[in-house]
Amino acid sequence: MNSITLAFIGDAVYEVYIRDFLVKKYGTKVNDLQKKSLDYVSAKSQRKHLEKLIASNFLTEEEIEIFKRGRNAHGGKSKSSDIITYKIATGLEALIGYLHLNKKEDRIKEIIEFIVRN
Repeated sequence: MNSITLAFIGDAVYEVYIRDFLVKKYGTKVNDLQKKSLDYVSAKSQRKHLEKLIASNFLTEEEIEIFKRGRNAHGGKSKSSDIITYKIATGLEALIGYLHLNKKEDRIKEIIEFIVRN
């Protein structure tokens, strides 16, 4: 499956996991939840979290390769971030999409737990 398709599904899966975490931690005030979600779901925040995952050697070699494929894929562009940040965020989304489609939900949970704790 191509990397842009992986990112497409990964974006949705990642957001659901983050929203689930936020509701459990902060309750039900949607305005507050939306503001807090920017710490996780914006391209800038996704880049920050991905860089921490890599610096901490949290990702496997296979996961890094999938991220790189997603990062290097030709796709859209962002109005709200620079191209490098956008591509890195796309790479993270592609990784989450790959894990989801390969039924590796436990690994997605591990990655999300790392992200919300760091």
